[in-house]
Amino acid sequence: MGHRQHKANCRCRRPRTRMCLRKGCGQKFQPRRWNQRYCQDPECLRAVRRWQAAKRQAQRRADEAIKSQHAAAERARRRRAPFSTQPPRTSEVAAARGHAAKIISARPFCDRPGCYEPARKSGRSQTRYCCSACRQAVRRVLDRERKWRQRGTFRGRQARRQEYQATRGRRCREPPDPARATAPPGPSS
Repeated sequence: MGHRQHKANCRCRRPRTRMCLRKGCGQKFQPRRWNQRYCQDPECLRAVRRWQAAKRQAQRRADEAIKSQHAAAERARRRRAPFSTQPPRTSEVAAARGHAAKIISARPFCDRPGCYEPARKSGRSQTRYCCSACRQAVRRVLDRERKWRQRGTFRGRQARRQEYQATRGRRCREPPDPARATAPPGPSS
């Protein structure tokens, strides 16, 4: 016989189509895994990897130990420079091309993949996103993944049941629609 279609705790259901998380892509795709965040377009994946490398580099540059290590290496290089036996080369500096042409600010940039905008300043705490659209996009993805991981556990099933009951309760408390509220006149007794 064939496999069962409606098992109680089956995680073999095919995920719905999603939007690519990378800013600027917006392409809809059919995920092959439950935690797939990006479309599998090679250009999109290359842009995501480039953003991740830039984010790692920015975090590395912000570290005080790395800053002092770099400063010491630069001082040593400058000390060695006058004693060089080779004559100084005169070469023209070529303009940066490709992704190197983009100037990335020293401020930390947005945590949404593909977004190089600086994070919005906040008086109380450091923000991670440049705008509410980026924050919402990442929050939706993280929320979906969190729910998927909890779905098979007892606590996860309880949480989902409570979430659904709260939603039903909110719907019941909403003011009734005036078009539906008026009942058709029935026979009076």
